[in-house]
Amino acid sequence: MQPNRLDRNYFRIQSYEQSAHTRAYWLTKSPQERIEAAWYLICCAYNLNRNEQQRLDRQLFSIRKQII
Repeated sequence: MQPNRLDRNYFRIQSYEQSAHTRAYWLTKSPQERIEAAWYLICCAYNLNRNEQQRLDRQLFSIRKQII
C-alpha cells in the first residue's frame, strides 16, 4: 500500500465566507483533534511515518554547556 502524499502545488481560492466557514469548522474541534490533523499534514508533506516517534539528528544539533 502506497502512503498518502500531499500535493504541494494544489491551492484552492476561497471567498471570505468559505474561509470563515472552514475556520468555524476547526474551532468546533477539540485542540487534540486539531493537533492530530496538523501532524497528519506535516507527515504527508515530509513523507514521515505518523506512528513512529521522530528523533533529533544529533549530527545537526548539539547542546553546548555554558560556563557562567
